[in-house]
Amino acid sequence: MESDSLGYKKLRIWILARELVVEIHRMTLVSLPKFELYEEGSQIRRSIKSVKSNIVEGYGRRRHKAEYIRFLDYAYGSTLETVDHLETLFETESYRDEEQFHSLHERLNQLSKSIYLFTRGVETHHNEDR
Repeated sequence: MESDSLGYKKLRIWILARELVVEIHRMTLVSLPKFELYEEGSQIRRSIKSVKSNIVEGYGRRRHKAEYIRFLDYAYGSTLETVDHLETLFETESYRDEEQFHSLHERLNQLSKSIYLFTRGVETHHNEDR
């Protein structure tokens, strides 16, 4: 086991997820109508935070390849869920910042692709120090 227990913070997927957690959290507090704070706003905050948490938990179990992959799959699924919540907010006009919507949407898609590719890499080249 590596001595740096916070090695996951070096992972590109964790860095991308962290940036999105902060931005989406702020967006829900600033840009959504008050009634959405506890509805779709709460859902999108939980789903994006789940992405980051599952990356961390999977990393903590990386000695067990199948568990690592399972948590990366959870992170991937939560990313897709976050995209769905973002699209719902935009389509229902609860969220109207088109520029920020497109930026978040693009970055979430980038994150989902990165998690997918990272998971495939773990499947084929997994080792403890990854």
